[in-house]
Order: sequence, then C-alpha cells, then structure tokens
Amino acid sequence: MRRITFLLLFLCLAATTSFGGGYQVGLHSMRNIGMGLIGTSLSYDASSLFYNPGGAAFVNEKWSFSGGVSFLMARTTFQAKDVNYQAHLKHQINTPLYFYAAFKPTPNLSVGLAVNTPYGNGLSWGNDWKGRYLIQDLKFSAFTFQPTVSYKFKDIIGIGVGLVYAYGSVDLNKAIPLQGSTGDGTLNIKGSTGNFGFNAGLMVHPVKGLSIGVDYRSKIQMKVKGATATFTVPTSLKTLFPDNKVDVMLPLPANLDFGASYEFGQDKQWMIGINLCYVFWNTYDSLVFDFETKTSAVSRTATPALYENKLIPRIGVQYKLSDLITLRVGGYYDPSPVKDDYLNPQTPSMNQIGMTCGISIFPVKGLSIDAAFLYIMGSERSGTYSPDNFAGTYKNAVYNPGIGLTYNF
Repeated sequence: MRRITFLLLFLCLAATTSFGGGYQVGLHSMRNIGMGLIGTSLSYDASSLFYNPGGAAFVNEKWSFSGGVSFLMARTTFQAKDVNYQAHLKHQINTPLYFYAAFKPTPNLSVGLAVNTPYGNGLSWGNDWKGRYLIQDLKFSAFTFQPTVSYKFKDIIGIGVGLVYAYGSVDLNKAIPLQGSTGDGTLNIKGSTGNFGFNAGLMVHPVKGLSIGVDYRSKIQMKVKGATATFTVPTSLKTLFPDNKVDVMLPLPANLDFGASYEFGQDKQWMIGINLCYVFWNTYDSLVFDFETKTSAVSRTATPALYENKLIPRIGVQYKLSDLITLRVGGYYDPSPVKDDYLNPQTPSMNQIGMTCGISIFPVKGLSIDAAFLYIMGSERSGTYSPDNFAGTYKNAVYNPGIGLTYNF
C-alpha cells in the first residue's frame, strides 16, 4: 500500500507554501511579490505581520489594511523514460489570497491579524494516464490565521510574535490495479486537520535607510485523524479493502528568514533588498499513516521521503517613479528538496528560477492599487520514484498575475 501513502503528501505540505522547489508558495503581498518575494526587512504596511512581526510596529500609520489575490497557473508535462509516452497535467487556476489588518494603540505598539491561503492546489493527470496508480486528481486548500503583537524600542529595534493556526483539507483520487467490470479499482481520500505554531521576528534599523530583519516560522505538527478512505474494488476483494479511516502525523517544516534592505536617493527614491530563506525540509523524512481497520492489504505503513534542507536566495529593487507610481522588479532561486530517486507526479518538484515585477498606483492619500506578476522559468528534471519504479522527465512553467489593495491611515 505504499502508493496510498503519497496520496496524503499534499496535506503534509499544507503548512509550508506551492509551486516551487518544495511546494512552498510565497504569495503573501503584491508589493513583496513584485520584489522577488522579499519582505523580512520591510515594514511598509500590515503585511509585516506575516513576513516579520517585528516590523509591524515600524508602520507609520495608526491603521493599516492590505488584501489581494493571485491567479496561479502552471503547465506541467511528463515524459516517460524509454517509452514514447507523454502526459499533461491539467491544472486549475488556483487563487491564493491574503488579508492583513494592523492597529497601533500607541506609537510603539502594534496589534493585528494575518489571514493567508498560502497552501492550495487543484490538479488532474486524468483517470487513465500512465501514473494513475500513484495519483489521478487532487483538490487541496489550506488557511492560516495569525493574531500578532509587535513592539518597537526608540525606532531602532522591533520585536513581534504571532500565534499561527493552520487548517487544511484535501480530496484526492487514485486508481488501484485491481480489475473489475468497470476497469481499475479506485481509492478516494478526504480529510482535514489543524494545529498551532508561531511566527516570531526581530527588526533593527541601525543607521538611516538600512533595515535588517530575522524571522522564524515554527514547525507545525499536523495530525489527520479519521480521514475517510473509500475503496471501489471488485466485490470479491471488498473484505481486503474495506471503507476505512486513517490517521496520519504530518510534520510541517520550519522556516528561518534573514533580510536586509537599504533605501537611498532623493526622498528614498530607491530601495534594494535581499532575503535568505532557510527551509528545514529534513523534518519530513517519512510519512507514516495508520488505517483503523487493518487487513493483509491495508495496514500501518511508512514511506521515506528524505527531504533535504534548502536555502532560497532572493533579491528585489523598488523605484519611486513619482508620487503616483512605484515600480518593482526582483528574482529568486528555489532549489528542490526532493532527491532524484523520490521524484513523483504528486510533487514534481524542480529547481526553479522566479522572475517578478510589480507596480503600485496611489490614486489618493494612503490608498494604493498593487499589482504583480511572477514567472517561474520553465525547468526540466528527470528522476525515478524508486518505491514504484516510476521514471520519467518533468517539465514545468508557472505564471502568476495578482492584484491587491493597501490602505494606511
């Protein structure tokens, strides 16, 4: 039953972000997306609640609101090894969104709430494709809610912490190589889970124009209890594959981010920033799940994943063209944590280069219309999912336009 194990892989990655080196998506603010997804050292608006709670107290205005939505589109192709066979992944247009609200009851204290959908996916390889015994289709969504408090000392040091609650749900289907009158058997798994973590950050303004930030988002242990597993198999085999419940413990890796940015020029016309994001992927070494009703075909299993920790470098530039328009560009490199012999169609993870651009338009004081575009350059990777000897080459490209609003007053 090793094939069943990876049906829950997306839920395992629910609390980590979804299209790059390890399904960790950073689409949490249009302004930040436009600058290569940097943000640990920035404090322009309430998005600091997510990127670095220590920076929220540096937002100048008493109230800050920000919200937006992305339109994530991907194109993925699978080419089987040594066989003239090709399949195309049918992606849905996924719409991760965010909303932030921050309030400063005193000049040095900020409190707020961050709501994100950093984890979500909808894809279909089709019912009859070559890898149908691994996966056919998936619908997955997740939300995080983070109440946050931030305090600054003498406009030099800011500290902040947020309590994070993550909730995710999944609905996926795969074929089972048990032939009946209507073809292959099938398995459907539906489940949901939630748990708590935290987000803590420090921001320092050592000299005029320079900002340095450090942020840590904790690991979250997501335990799925009683997910529904529905088997459709020939009647003669139903006792071996009974409709069932399954429990899974899912470790969600921590992130440690470092960022530095510098504003310069007349009226701080220019800003350049860098970010280094270290993802503790090695916490996901295996996926263990346990069926409630055990048979000789369905039992407790553990499948190794052996993910590797990775460092993601990012860079971004901002230019204030005028009081009405601000322009942004950026880029990053997201290496895959998945080893070649564990590459699979549920997570066709690749080393990826992202390029971004963005714009903010300020029609009235305090209000900005923010837009950004992310393009992940088409990449290619060959590998084998060794537990099932499923080998091939994956090609992928991602397009992500987005729109948002920010209002500070």
